[in-house]
Amino acid sequence: MFGYLIRRFGQAIIVILGVTFIVFILSQLIPGGQARAALGPRATPSQISNFNIINGYNQPLWVQYWHYLLGLLKGNLGYSYKNNQSVTSLIAQRLPKTLVLLSVSTILALFIAIPLGMSQAVRRNSVYDYTVTATSFILYAFPAFLLGELLILFFSFNLNWFPSQPPSTASAWALFSDPRAFVLPVFTLAALTIAGFSRFMRSSVLDTLTEDYIRTAKAKGGSPRRVLYGHALRNALLPILTLIGLTLPAIVGGALIVEDIFNYPGMGLLTVQAASNDDIPLILGTTLVATVATVLGSLFADVLYAAADPRIRLSGDN
Repeated sequence: MFGYLIRRFGQAIIVILGVTFIVFILSQLIPGGQARAALGPRATPSQISNFNIINGYNQPLWVQYWHYLLGLLKGNLGYSYKNNQSVTSLIAQRLPKTLVLLSVSTILALFIAIPLGMSQAVRRNSVYDYTVTATSFILYAFPAFLLGELLILFFSFNLNWFPSQPPSTASAWALFSDPRAFVLPVFTLAALTIAGFSRFMRSSVLDTLTEDYIRTAKAKGGSPRRVLYGHALRNALLPILTLIGLTLPAIVGGALIVEDIFNYPGMGLLTVQAASNDDIPLILGTTLVATVATVLGSLFADVLYAAADPRIRLSGDN
């Protein structure tokens, strides 16, 4: 297992370095350069030249990239001239809120999708199975923005059960102190993944139930419940761990849309506001953080998979 983890860590580092290089190149492609983005369209050539000298933008690209990497290691993601604040401080204020939203919605999705998929596998080809499958397909194809708008219209405006948006000044942990204000954004984001997880869980359980060790457990007189939860569940969950890693980019992208719809003050809304204000350094900073978080999340899912599957541990030590 140790060898497997070393390889995965090495791959993650290479991917992260590739992402930093792409973000750095994108920053060089800004029309007029960083100086024009910072000083505005009315800046004189002498002002632009002085800005480039002060910030090292007159040096060769490889030197700039090296200093960029050193700055990243120190936590320097650039400076938002539109907000007159460092990108790192802006992200530090918003990132915990997005992490809490993503964590809670993903855990909720798994708590709903795993039993749902298992129940479908046990009752396959029944009316219940067909009904849940049809509902899953509808949810899977539903755009996040449309689902969010419908939930706001029905539960906020018509029934007045939940607020249409959380408090803009709420802290990252306000979700636990005032959960009613966060029901709609959490459920909207969870609904995007429940359908996919439940369908995948159904297929995984059906495949596991055909294995020889399941037949042996049944032949020994194990009850259907014991066979399902005691023998089939653990192996059926292994592909779900991989699926979590693969769907992290979609979940992060969904968070961007959901935060914009519900005006939730997280990374997604920060990115949208940066795009609206043409704040290029902030856009690149949030993009880099979101991408690195996705890579690390995928790596974490692989670690969990290796810890749960002895075949990965054995092959990784060879």
